[in-house]
Amino acid sequence: MAQGAHVAFCDIAVEQSEALVARLSGDAAFTPIFHAVDLRDIDAVQAMIGTVEQQLGGIDILINNAANDDRHTIAEVTPAYWDERMAVNLRHLFFAAQAAVPALKRAGGGVILNFGSISWHLALPELTLYQTAKAAIEGLTRSLARDLGRDNIRVNTIIPGNVKTLRQEKWYTPEGEAEIVAAQCLDGRILPEDVAALAMFLASDDARYCTAHDYFIDAGWR
Repeated sequence: MAQGAHVAFCDIAVEQSEALVARLSGDAAFTPIFHAVDLRDIDAVQAMIGTVEQQLGGIDILINNAANDDRHTIAEVTPAYWDERMAVNLRHLFFAAQAAVPALKRAGGGVILNFGSISWHLALPELTLYQTAKAAIEGLTRSLARDLGRDNIRVNTIIPGNVKTLRQEKWYTPEGEAEIVAAQCLDGRILPEDVAALAMFLASDDARYCTAHDYFIDAGWR
């Protein structure tokens, strides 16, 4: 938004999202638009995207960056929990893209960025369903890129390493964080703005021939 982008986003965390809008509005030429939407409700997701196209005067970029990496054991998984985890971590990416494609075509092309996860590449423990969904996202990206490329729509996956966020601090002790940094090729913790910089590049015209691929930002943690 600091670069003049018109942004709309959705979340189930209403209070935090409204606080974010208030914080960003002071420095931005355009006030971000927040929609309270549960991504498990596909009808609501697709209706929101139609509304956003009207609010923004079009859609050029869709970023699918919502998931939940709650830990679980294999024995704990039930069919209902499987379906709920796929709804949270995978299903909405396809249906959000499906809803946005007509708007992207009307715009003459655009970009879809799906967020994956390094977790399944590392085979981390107690994340079977999360990793199953995140692995599938890379396949989704490849297939969407093929089917949409002739419409000048690029599709890529961003794969972050361990990003220093409040949620990640829930799972890692300082000792665990030190182990991650030791396993990286580079020192330091990845910050949200590092990931945002990659998203900005992939969404820009400078990346006009980048599609159907996975872009890691993990400080070499593999």
